[in-house]
Parts: sequence; structure tokens; C-alpha cells
Amino acid sequence: MIVAVDGPTASGKGTIARAIAAHFGLPHLDTGLLYRAVGRQVALADGDPDSETDARAACDFDDALLADPELRTEVSGGLASRVSIHPAVRQALFERQRAFAGQPGGAVMDGRDIGTVIAPEADVKLFVIADLDERAKRRFAELRQSGRDVTLEAITADLAARDTRDANRKDAPLRAADDAITLDTSRLGLEEAVAAAIAIVSRTPDQNERPQR
Repeated sequence: MIVAVDGPTASGKGTIARAIAAHFGLPHLDTGLLYRAVGRQVALADGDPDSETDARAACDFDDALLADPELRTEVSGGLASRVSIHPAVRQALFERQRAFAGQPGGAVMDGRDIGTVIAPEADVKLFVIADLDERAKRRFAELRQSGRDVTLEAITADLAARDTRDANRKDAPLRAADDAITLDTSRLGLEEAVAAAIAIVSRTPDQNERPQR
């Protein structure tokens, strides 16, 4: 079973995807982390994230970079949004993601184009959303808890800018797949959101009962 979980930053898609993976015993991949690693590698190499040449070169990052805590910062998130607009970057990471989705038994993947580009054949497609103000509050609380010196206003502006870039990029824009189920977490607590997502996946027919594609 392949489960695709897409949505904007701080919508809760990552937490939901990890919970689904744990519940059903499936491997999980946060595809956004790959783009954050590319953005981080560009910065480490003193490159320009808006340069397709520099961004493509950064796709050859060492896997050890995926464990760098710096990838979870807002700076790396912003860099990821900028490098992800380059078609060459998306193509370079495409096969890596496809291989993960196609492993025996299936997988859970979260990102922005899983259900539309990476795994359009996914058995379940979730599009997780939340109001911008609510997402900003969540990210602000998360960053402050980790000791980051940030303001709510700056976080809100950053998320809004990312939303615009992600939704309007020419290659694989952020959007819900036609057959995706939208889950709005704006008014849901963590446990409620996870329970709702697991319930949606649980309603998926057994593989043997699914019509052949």
C-alpha cells in the first residue's frame, strides 16, 4: 500500500505521515527533507539557490547531510522552496523518490507533489491543509521551543511566501490530486488529526479487492 500525504508547510502532514507509517508498519520518507538537503548543500558551497546550475550540483549531497539538524530550520526550509522550482533538481530527485515508493509492501511519503507526480498510483492520497495563521502559530511555537529567536510576523510572512512559490512554480506545483481526500487540521488537535487520517487510510479496500489500474 502506498500512501501519499501532501500539503503546505506546517499543515501537520509530516506528523500525520509518520503516524500512519507507524500504525500500518510501513517505511516513511519525508521528501521535503531531500530538498532541504539540496538547499543546505548550496549554502555550504556558497552557491546561489536561485541558480539552476548551483542547485543541480547540490543534488549530489552526501546522505549523511540528511541527519543535519540545520535542515529543520526556517532558513533551510526557505532554501528548499527556492531550489525546488528548478526542473533539473526535481528530475534529479525524482528517481530516488520513485524507488522508495515502489519498494515491496509499499510506503508512506509526504511532500508537495507525491500524489500528483511522484506516486500518482498511490492507494491513498491525503491533502493536509490548515489556515495560514494557524500554521504560523504552530511553527512559531515549535521554533521557540527549540530555542530559536523568531517572531510570529516573520514566520507568517515566510510561510505565505513559500505557499506562493510552491503553488505557482511551473514544474510540479503544490496542489491536491484530483482523487485526493482533503483533511483540514485547522481546528484539530494532534491526536484528532492523526486519528482522522488513520481512519481514512483504514477505509481503503484490501489490495486484492481493488480494481486493476
